[in-house]
Amino acid sequence: MDNDVLRQAPLFSLLDDEAASALRASLAETRLRRGDVLFHEGDSGDRLYIVLDGKVKLGRSSADGRENLLAIMGPGQMFGELSLFDPGPRSATVTAVTDATFGSLSHEDLLKWLEGRPQVARGLLTQLASRLRKSNDVVSDLVFSDVPGRVAKALIDLADRFGRTADDGVHVHHDLTQEELAQLVGASRETVNKALADFASRGWLRLEPRSVVVMDMERLSRRAR
Repeated sequence: MDNDVLRQAPLFSLLDDEAASALRASLAETRLRRGDVLFHEGDSGDRLYIVLDGKVKLGRSSADGRENLLAIMGPGQMFGELSLFDPGPRSATVTAVTDATFGSLSHEDLLKWLEGRPQVARGLLTQLASRLRKSNDVVSDLVFSDVPGRVAKALIDLADRFGRTADDGVHVHHDLTQEELAQLVGASRETVNKALADFASRGWLRLEPRSVVVMDMERLSRRAR
């Protein structure tokens, strides 16, 4: 478990090497294969998880079986923090999009670290504030933005976190199916595919299996506004 990966998480970003190494020793490590579920919506739990390697998706299901994808997370990102302070049923199902490795910290261990370590508490507040801001943005987008705009915004976010710049553009290996990408933007697969095809016809991006190559980030960014 690498200290540098841990420091990508807001909770640990301000720790020195000694503190990070000591905290790392308190983390339990879990590995999942692609498609495995870490926990289901409604399960009880009191552990915070940090993605060390791979990607996971957080999703919820409606009473009639429809699925909504809340987020895609990669190395350095964390989830499950709400259960540390408000124990109760998990609010989402977490599924491995690729083979993935996690570090987890129990409620009891985190409380020990919060005592006398204000930088850890600040990191956790930063994480919670970021999550709340993201939720507000999602609600705003669903109300005010059309589907192509939401698709463009989702691709830019994925490019920021998972993109790799090459001569022909930014390669974004998001590892999502067309259905999962549609769930992420809250639209039908057909509508999302139509938006992607339009972007491709304009030369803004090239579609590849479970990935895209963004060739005109400026125009895609303007469409996302």
